[in-house]
Amino acid sequence: MLQVGLERVVHDDSLSFAGQRIGYLSNQASTDRDFVHGRVLLQQKYGDRLTCLFSPQHGFFSEKQDNMIESDHTLDAVTGLPIYSLYGTHRRPTAEMFAQLDVLLIDLLDVGTRVYTFLYTMAYCLEMAAQLGKKVVVLDRPNPIGGEQIEGNLLRADCSSFVGLFPLPMRHGLTFAELALLINDEFTIGAELEVVKLTGWRRSMLLRDTGFPWVWPSPNMPTPETALVYPGQVLWEGTNVSEGRGTTMPFELVGAPYWRHTDMFQAVAKTPLPGCCLRPVVFEPTSGKWAGQACCGFQIHVTKRRTFLPYRTSLALLQASIRLYPEQYQYKQPPYEYEYERLPMDLLIGDQQVRRQLEEGVPVREIEEGWRAELQGFDRLRKKYFLY
Repeated sequence: MLQVGLERVVHDDSLSFAGQRIGYLSNQASTDRDFVHGRVLLQQKYGDRLTCLFSPQHGFFSEKQDNMIESDHTLDAVTGLPIYSLYGTHRRPTAEMFAQLDVLLIDLLDVGTRVYTFLYTMAYCLEMAAQLGKKVVVLDRPNPIGGEQIEGNLLRADCSSFVGLFPLPMRHGLTFAELALLINDEFTIGAELEVVKLTGWRRSMLLRDTGFPWVWPSPNMPTPETALVYPGQVLWEGTNVSEGRGTTMPFELVGAPYWRHTDMFQAVAKTPLPGCCLRPVVFEPTSGKWAGQACCGFQIHVTKRRTFLPYRTSLALLQASIRLYPEQYQYKQPPYEYEYERLPMDLLIGDQQVRRQLEEGVPVREIEEGWRAELQGFDRLRKKYFLY
């Protein structure tokens, strides 16, 4: 049976942290398999040595809907502890916050995609811990989209932002603890870092294979199936095409009032899109882009999880939208994730050249060949940090 890092810490008496004060970075998805939240379990074990809580983007209860919707510091009604927001006035923890702790436990459910900001909140915490001589312990959780497949171009330095600080591919195939080890070492952060490993997890496992319950880590990540399509579908955030926000199936739906099913099908027909079915639909968002308007588009049904290529699938659809509807299709303009000048699509793709190739009509398979060597290099690098 799978056991997450939180459960191991709670039940392993050797993990007492020698009387040190403890902070806890988490959100509502940071539970054990019985849905008991980690802050409750840790307070039961460590008492008043649990001194403060921290929350990432979307708030402690994952209640904030979109990018640049900030959370305030608050007081937790359950534990009586302060919750410091790391997606508000501060995205980096301050020395004053860290003065309350000796050890920071990080316990977040990541979704295996470069642009998911929890990763960069963790990185900022590692940087502050290194500066102040604090210890970080990452309580590992499964990568819900598996630890085998990787996909996409690596981030270029000129596209660095809070949705991409390091040269990772869009789908990285690492657990959160493995990411922490890689970042801390390869990018010379040098924090004192420990991890509490999972037990009962294999790299081939997706979340549905583990038997561990899913609690949504952000409001538009309602199911593990959402996470499967997200490494590609997140690109629509940089466009005027709806990514399904304002519906019950965010990211699994995509479309716009100006799309036409037949034209889009024909445009992507030459690109092999394994492991999925693009089912034509019409949907009407209740909020966000095209709220109250009928959008012609697709639901992405993942039919073979281990052959599905989410990034390729969405790049093919994106290129079709650019080429078929030059008058209606638009890129989202700044700001996006606190960047006020650069094009949001460049921050999401992570490479301006890839965006230009899509615009010029370079076949997606040919674009992929351009990043094959660097992706293979990343694959070799990440294996140095495998825990499983």
